[in-house]
Amino acid sequence: MTTIDYSVWDHIEVSDDEDDTHPNIDTPSLFRWRHQARVERMEQFEKQGAELEKGQAECRRKLAEVQRRIRDLEGAGTDDAKAELSRAKEEEKQLKKDDRGWEKKIEEHRREEKKMPWNVDTLSKEGFSKSVLNVKPETKEETEEEKEQKHRTFVEKYEKQIKHFGMLRRWDDSQKYLSDNPHLVCEETANYLVIMCIDLEVEEKHALMEQVAHQTIVMQFILELAKSLKVDPRGCFRQFFAKIKTADQQYQDAFNDELESFKERVRGRAKIRIETAMKEYEEEERQKRLGPGGLDPVEVYESLPEELQKCFDEKDIQMLQDAISKMDPTEAKVHMQRCIDSGLWVPNSRGGEDDAGEKEEDKEETEKEEKKE
Repeated sequence: MTTIDYSVWDHIEVSDDEDDTHPNIDTPSLFRWRHQARVERMEQFEKQGAELEKGQAECRRKLAEVQRRIRDLEGAGTDDAKAELSRAKEEEKQLKKDDRGWEKKIEEHRREEKKMPWNVDTLSKEGFSKSVLNVKPETKEETEEEKEQKHRTFVEKYEKQIKHFGMLRRWDDSQKYLSDNPHLVCEETANYLVIMCIDLEVEEKHALMEQVAHQTIVMQFILELAKSLKVDPRGCFRQFFAKIKTADQQYQDAFNDELESFKERVRGRAKIRIETAMKEYEEEERQKRLGPGGLDPVEVYESLPEELQKCFDEKDIQMLQDAISKMDPTEAKVHMQRCIDSGLWVPNSRGGEDDAGEKEEDKEETEKEEKKE
């Protein structure tokens, strides 16, 4: 025989009008006060949960931004970039710790919710049970490779539409375009717009960068709103436009502050990218200059004594031979060998002419012969 477990009903709050009161007490008023107090407690509890969720969402937004900054800085080789990378990693570490703290508070809040007794309000409708505190279904976290592949596939398919959205200016135009293309309301679009901004800044198209930056923040605000409401971004972008178009000053100020901050970050990243590209170009040019012995002719020239530099400036072989003959044989040989290894000097390159170091070599051979005798 199946046994029904009635223990679930042990924590149900009785109705406000089920208990007896003193004859001198205005019973209807008392019941209304009790009900109002309970409703206010419930609202306060929900508000507290919403604030916890909002705090965690903001923490995760900052964490995602820091992680994007770290990825941009990892390829840079300047000292400033390395220092900024170190600071970003420290910030990432602290934000991860903060996120765990928020998660712990939210779990504690959920446990408190489960302990709360049921009452006529929570039994008769679903409003309270569907608060923002409901646990989202666990989803498998994507690997970096999977995220990269997803981003690449999305961009290949919708790049033209993303660029079109990035060039829009009016709120109504943006809202209509997203209504016609709701698949664009996603993280991949935001990421592509960020990259697009940096590319435009590198190309010194500053005004165009600022326009696309505006649309980037539009997309990021929509995504953050979706996170705070725990809904699909495609289902709440109209709420963002309704709020931003009603001239909510506090919301507008937050939007503008984030936009200015984002543009500054774009300029910083563009500067780092340009510096990195210049260093790579200089290294490529240096590799092209290397002589047969693997030395850079520019570096070798700058290391030569002034009298030898003058010989190369004048392109005077006789002057070079005279300067070499006046130098210490060992030092002269080192300098000439470095010139040969860098390609500054090519032995016997002018047919029957003697090498510049030939006199010194003859001198050394003569000295050796005299010692033998």
